[in-house]
Amino acid sequence: MARATAEALDRQHLPAKNLAPVKRLPNAPTRPARRVAVPKSTKAWQTRAANIALAWLLPVALLGLWYIGTERGWLSEQVLPPPAFVYQTLGDLVSSGDLWLNASASLQRVVVGFLIGSALGVALGLAMGLSKTVEDYLLPTFNALVQIPVLGWMPFALLLFGIGEPLKYVLIAHAALVPVTLCTLQAFHEVPKRLLEVGRAYGFSQRQIVTDIVLPSAVAPIFTGLRLGFTKAWLSLVVVELLASSEGLGYLIAYSRQLFQLDLVMAAVVVVGTIGLLIDRGFEFIERRLNRGRPVKTGRLA
Repeated sequence: MARATAEALDRQHLPAKNLAPVKRLPNAPTRPARRVAVPKSTKAWQTRAANIALAWLLPVALLGLWYIGTERGWLSEQVLPPPAFVYQTLGDLVSSGDLWLNASASLQRVVVGFLIGSALGVALGLAMGLSKTVEDYLLPTFNALVQIPVLGWMPFALLLFGIGEPLKYVLIAHAALVPVTLCTLQAFHEVPKRLLEVGRAYGFSQRQIVTDIVLPSAVAPIFTGLRLGFTKAWLSLVVVELLASSEGLGYLIAYSRQLFQLDLVMAAVVVVGTIGLLIDRGFEFIERRLNRGRPVKTGRLA
């Protein structure tokens, strides 16, 4: 064992001229690139159809339970009218023009209030996002005031604006202001720090950093706040019209309830839900276009 080890050490210390030359291996033969056929997914449309079917499963099940309960007498017509009766009432609203009259009044109010609230929310969020001093002064008070619901501001708004249209615009604008402001501020906080460092490394001024880096990165989160703000505005619209209005979908629900016309109440509720769903899907489509190429974050809006 010791002799073999000594011989190995002697071989390591041999001069370079005694070493045999290392033969170079021949180049590997070149082979043409093989094209691997990737099979196309034939189940993509099936998965999409299954997702759509699952989304409609619960509404169809509730509608079926509603129909069975009214047909078998489990639910009295004075408590819940049959679906066919509600459908007939909805057709009468469309043919008489009352549906368009009340829906247009509600849409006008929510659009005006949403535009006012979202403009103020974006401006307030930009001010707090661009200035740490402004954020330190305003954010604690803002977080305290937003805890008060829309109905809590109703008595003060009635004293200031009366019972006319300005009251509805102000309350709807307040509902839209809160999520738009918070999402705009959060968008500034989530700007990647590496982009800011690159901008400073290239000698960008503060104005260039805001206009060329911060604002483009914050467009998609701000639009998410606008979507949530419109949802809050639409919900507050119905509440406001229930209390103080002479036309609109909320007024139609309140008026029908006073007359105990539950079929008319259900028809108005269906219209409110349908319009809100269509508007939300429109915002979702635009939001997906803006978020194309961006990393998707898990979670949903509350």
